[in-house]
Amino acid sequence: MIRHAAAALILASAGFAFAAPAHADKAPVYTGTFSNTAVEGHDPVAYFTEGHPVKGSRDFRTDYQGAEFRFASQENLDTFLADPEKYAPQFGGYCAWAVSEGYTAKGDADHWAIVDGKLYLNYNKKIQNRWEQDREMHIVRANTNWPEVLK
Repeated sequence: MIRHAAAALILASAGFAFAAPAHADKAPVYTGTFSNTAVEGHDPVAYFTEGHPVKGSRDFRTDYQGAEFRFASQENLDTFLADPEKYAPQFGGYCAWAVSEGYTAKGDADHWAIVDGKLYLNYNKKIQNRWEQDREMHIVRANTNWPEVLK
């Protein structure tokens, strides 16, 4: 009886050795669990032109790196399409501080900064305050960790 139980355990665990990973790599753009919309539906160009988050519209949208980006106007959509890397949030919109620490967390559209012409999002105000204590160091560390943190 014990031999049968041991054999069953060995066979069962052998199946796990060849099983697919329990989770796939994370998407290159943060969209949340039940959404495919980047930046929580906010217009990434508006951070640069308006100086604050502005909700985008389904009337003005495009797919970029597997996520839907929305814009407040056709002009902002066209601006994005001309140079998406300039306007898309760094680290796919994941929290810049978390990426600097070697992992991913959601980026919040209301907790943001533009540094050297690049948009960064953070998880919340508390985390943004930590990030702002030494933004340059966190950006360097995040650039080192990106995109490996997606694995």
